[in-house]
Amino acid sequence: MSDAIRITDVTLTPVAFRDPALLNAVGVHEPYALRAVLEVHTDQGITGLGETYADQGHLRRLRQAADALVGLDVHRLGRMYAAVAAALGGDTGSDGHGLTGMITSSSTVDRVFSPFEVACLDIQGKAAGRPASDLLGGAVRDQVPFSAYLFYKWAAHPGREPDSWGEALDPDGIVAQARRMIDDYGFTAIKLKGGVFRPEEEIEAVRALREAFPDRPLRLDPNAAWTVDTSLMVARELDGVLEYLEDPTPGQEGMARVAREAPMPLATNMCVVAFDELKPAVALDAVQVVLSDHHYWGGLQRSKVLAGICDTFDLGLSMHSNSHLGISLAAMTHLAAATPNLTYACDTHWPWKTEEVVAPGALEFRDGSVAVPTTPGLGVELDRDALARLHEQYVSCGLRDRDDTGYMRRIDPSYEKKVPRW
Repeated sequence: MSDAIRITDVTLTPVAFRDPALLNAVGVHEPYALRAVLEVHTDQGITGLGETYADQGHLRRLRQAADALVGLDVHRLGRMYAAVAAALGGDTGSDGHGLTGMITSSSTVDRVFSPFEVACLDIQGKAAGRPASDLLGGAVRDQVPFSAYLFYKWAAHPGREPDSWGEALDPDGIVAQARRMIDDYGFTAIKLKGGVFRPEEEIEAVRALREAFPDRPLRLDPNAAWTVDTSLMVARELDGVLEYLEDPTPGQEGMARVAREAPMPLATNMCVVAFDELKPAVALDAVQVVLSDHHYWGGLQRSKVLAGICDTFDLGLSMHSNSHLGISLAAMTHLAAATPNLTYACDTHWPWKTEEVVAPGALEFRDGSVAVPTTPGLGVELDRDALARLHEQYVSCGLRDRDDTGYMRRIDPSYEKKVPRW
């Protein structure tokens, strides 16, 4: 074989999978989550997989990038990044900045490049007979811990049958949800998505979790739903209870004001989501923990660059999650395994998912962790029938852009998006 492995074609398949009615600071999840599955084909017959968002603007940019990458060697990732940047030509859009639900800024080039980079690392690993983690410096842990990701939720989407999780709109419902997640998956840390109810109610829910699970680290993420004063009130009330408080208030200036007085670390995946936001955040000491996410930090290798910066400035490192499928979980697991200073349990939406595109068996949760795949590349393979089924579901469901607020307003026309709300 030649040393070069050149891209011959890219297959891009948008899919939709069922999503429960999970509430957040700007609305509620729609009945389907949208993702795009990338297959990068090469002249040596090796195919690599990537996964990303599937909003319309993002899909258009992915197609632009795919055309620009044909003929390039999968090992030349720097050249590929430059080709993506040139193909986009500075193209950004409001749709491209809302893909992760709460993200208001991040590098469009990084978001578009990321799934191609993951797919090329999958190819490189398959060609070399090594797992993707080896291409990132090697795994420093064989198991990657994840946290139970709790949501306030309705029992069902309006007009539909209740899901198996049922309603969770008060502390008892949240504790019951956590208990099922821990019983089923063994999670050793717990995160509650807040910003839904008045802060006093969410404080009560966190205290109920502490009473029910006295030994598990707890996190609360209101997605910038509070003012600085409200954030400080919550921080004081939950002193000694939270492992970290995530994005209590909007913007780096506000976060810095909270950080100066809060007794626990502040974490973010909202005010530091791109490399140009790191320097001012460090200067302000606005955050103490950064939640990485390879989907918008530019892939796995650029996420390692982020990890190095965090290490330099003594910032903690965790991992953010959005509704995802198995290709993303595999990439997240390899990245976390090969990042020594990613010492917090990672977020994952995995328990909320009932449909999948990868063949079963490669990724399993045991005692709250996923074993790092040791087979070449990402270690997962597509289930072709499932991919076709979820693509057909994408075609038929009618959703083309994530819009938590718009969906909530269709249900409750009086709903107002307001940040901060309290």
